[in-house]
Amino acid sequence: MMREAHAELISGNRMVAQGALDAGCRFFSGYPITPSSEIYETMMKELPARNGLAMASPDEITALAQCVGASMCGYKAMTATSGPGWCLMIETVQYAVMTETPVVIALVQRLGPSTGGATQGAQGDVLLVESCTSGGYTLPVFAPATARQCHELTQAAFYWSERLRTPVVILSDKEVGMTLESVDVSSIVRRPVAERAAFTGRHGEFRSYACECMEEPPAFAALGSAERVVATGSLHDRAGRLRKIVPESVELLIHLQAKIAAHAEEMAMVEEELAANAEMLVLSYGISARAAREACRRMNRDGRRVSFMQLLTLFPIATERIRRAAQGCAKVAVVEENSQGIYASVLESVVGTERLVRVNGLGHMITPTEIIEVAEAA
Repeated sequence: MMREAHAELISGNRMVAQGALDAGCRFFSGYPITPSSEIYETMMKELPARNGLAMASPDEITALAQCVGASMCGYKAMTATSGPGWCLMIETVQYAVMTETPVVIALVQRLGPSTGGATQGAQGDVLLVESCTSGGYTLPVFAPATARQCHELTQAAFYWSERLRTPVVILSDKEVGMTLESVDVSSIVRRPVAERAAFTGRHGEFRSYACECMEEPPAFAALGSAERVVATGSLHDRAGRLRKIVPESVELLIHLQAKIAAHAEEMAMVEEELAANAEMLVLSYGISARAAREACRRMNRDGRRVSFMQLLTLFPIATERIRRAAQGCAKVAVVEENSQGIYASVLESVVGTERLVRVNGLGHMITPTEIIEVAEAA
């Protein structure tokens, strides 16, 4: 039996909150910051009604630390912020990576640097997010372009955060987060709700970081449970005891990246409109992907052979999907709202520097016409 369509006028920020609630989020702590404040507001109103706890923290450092603590007790947890707040959270993000603590961070970008333009959109935080860890460990990063995708990718963020016991970022932007658009909420795809692999005692005494293989996270026991749980951000062995450079502690560092890399292809999500014998592939993400999609459709109507790909997963990079789509294309254009082509620089090793064409704008949304002009001149 088909469900009756039910359209709502709703923002991307609100859909992030709804996606978190549907994914089983039980704890939220945040500090209001434009343009992410509606996520904070929605979680404060709606999470307690679902037997969850929403807390107003005194600052962003405290917000993420409280989320990490709640997660260590077994609760699915999320916070929301923008660029300046993310900068304050980075130390705790690294702690969550090292302690293998699941947590979801919704980062709604605005124009930077520093406090920048609080009410102006941008896509400038891509490398600030991905390069925030010492050692370059990959944080899974999902980038929605529509309100519907905000809901669906928030569910994906919770799934992979719990599945791999890692921080995950939903990298939105001001225009996606604050724009109201009509969404048929009855047709939104509901993802499975992931649960952490719990310690069962099958392999003897509990050790906090005793993963059975490099590609999978260790079994979980909550703080306050019957097991003795040790958590530390310092270099440690499988029992959580502080150890310097010994083979076991180095193996656990390698494991932090291996568990992400092993599931990279599963995490890689794209939307694509591929043209036969395309001469150019246009890649984009976030709000810029909407203009890029329209530009490609116009160029194809005018007789050019152009393929389009929206990257829903920025990290791990959807390497194989991109290379397949770019096969045979003379040029690969990357459209993003920043001054230097931040994500384009990441793709140099994937598609080749000689093929890259950067389409950038700063302080304004990029239009389909601007994209077409650059593409035609390439």
